[in-house]
Amino acid sequence: MSNRFRLWCACAGSALLALTFAFPARTAPRQSPSAGPKLVVILVADQMRFDYLQRYSTRFTGGLKRLIQNGAWFQSAAYPYLNTVTCPGHSTIGTGTFPYQHGMILNTWFDRKTRAATECTDDERTTEVSYSHTLTGQSDSGRRLLRPTLADHVREQAHGRVVALSLKARSAIGLAGHGGDVVVWFDTRGGFATSTAFTQTPTAVIQNYVDRNPVSAAYGRQWERLYDATLYQNKDDNPSEKAPTGWTRTFPHVIGSQSGKPDSEFYGHWMRSPLSDEYLGKLAATTIDAMELAKRGTVDFLGVSFSALDLVGHAFGPNSHEVQDLLARLDLTIGELLNHLDASVGPENYVLAFSADHGVGDIPEDVKGGRYTSVITAGVVDKALEPFLGAGKYVAYSAYTDIYLQDNALKRIRTDAEARKAVLDALRALPGIVQAYTADEIARPETRTSSDPIKRAAGLSYHADRSGDLIIVPRENWLLTTSAASHGTLYPYDQHVPVILYGAGIRKGKYNAPASPADVAPSLAALAAIRMSGTDGHALTDAFAHQSSTR
Repeated sequence: MSNRFRLWCACAGSALLALTFAFPARTAPRQSPSAGPKLVVILVADQMRFDYLQRYSTRFTGGLKRLIQNGAWFQSAAYPYLNTVTCPGHSTIGTGTFPYQHGMILNTWFDRKTRAATECTDDERTTEVSYSHTLTGQSDSGRRLLRPTLADHVREQAHGRVVALSLKARSAIGLAGHGGDVVVWFDTRGGFATSTAFTQTPTAVIQNYVDRNPVSAAYGRQWERLYDATLYQNKDDNPSEKAPTGWTRTFPHVIGSQSGKPDSEFYGHWMRSPLSDEYLGKLAATTIDAMELAKRGTVDFLGVSFSALDLVGHAFGPNSHEVQDLLARLDLTIGELLNHLDASVGPENYVLAFSADHGVGDIPEDVKGGRYTSVITAGVVDKALEPFLGAGKYVAYSAYTDIYLQDNALKRIRTDAEARKAVLDALRALPGIVQAYTADEIARPETRTSSDPIKRAAGLSYHADRSGDLIIVPRENWLLTTSAASHGTLYPYDQHVPVILYGAGIRKGKYNAPASPADVAPSLAALAAIRMSGTDGHALTDAFAHQSSTR
């Protein structure tokens, strides 16, 4: 364990413990329906680590600058759990609970009943509803999300309208929950889509916008830096970057394909460019007006998750010119959306939260780290069990930190202390693994209140029906993936993210109290007089302009 992580554990341990378990007992004062905002908005920047708002903010002129200067910025906000990836993050923001409650433990896990991997929002009972008229097949829903979202409560209590937009189904659904009037994502096969879980036919406002603004119109456009290259930090050409097919490691990047026409390569370029964020921002503005959000005397919900930063960050890393430029342009996109909210809804009628589903680590090769694939970790488990079961393949599936065993292997490590020790010792002996546990150890409820921050983080990510039989924790700056940069650990670069409240009823300032993205939904709910219970997060009342703090 590195000295830096030891220091972080010592400083953060007691704060995160209080953050996770003191909140449900605190009840925030609520306003009457007539006094609260008529629109609650959640904006998520996928893969935005906290320090981006410090390192790269000098040229912000739009929405990120407004949020920093005029919002309530909780600078110690962090996820306290292990699996800091997209599906758990959005579900935590949406429900105000952590994965042990909401059940979305990873983007993908192993379904023990079907003996196959499943995406967190896959639903074989639904079919695709396409806005490009070409996409068919199984689709997505929130049926695996075990807790209601703020948006669910808005629908049920206020009979409000719910809009959630993203490039990723798991992002839109993590914010919307189990229903919604407009829940839309971009199918990587080439077009915007939704599911029969939300509507049986395309929604007119989305269909009209997509028809008038086809993504294919971006074919051949070029992504160049917004500012002069000398104004960007670090170098543009980093040999550790892994540019997508058709792109190099340096600007400019042409949004096209080798085929000469829109295809999967083109759509991948478009999704990894600022154009996709701009598209979502304009689509959100159009939907606000067409759906008459905040205009019908009730509380409505809008969620927008901007995904391009995640896709670019994985390929180019957090120090790249690409990430810096995407942030500069996202600043402008959010600025335009805030301007539209002011003009269409009125600044006194909406309250907004800005956060991220996770951060990102540096490219391991740039910081003397390393990486493993599931082939390596599975091989270690197989080898450790060989003296007890003979040569064989004993890992059924690996999902990043979670290793699922074949039935005979699971039975052996549960009943044979020597076999169990051999497997755990073999995993811990890997240079890039700082800790390994059996599920039986992590499943104990007291693990979630452990004084050991590593064990506690694993416990907060654990769900008995979905988590692996073995849980491994990478060492700092080590990855369990082949992408250039990634996330999914308990280190500050993955856990520490922005949490900013902004708008009606919010007192601007910088706040250092413990906080997490699980506080977003309870905070917006309290301001809009929407009831939420059983959450891990709590209302951040220190930032409420007209309510006294309960601290």
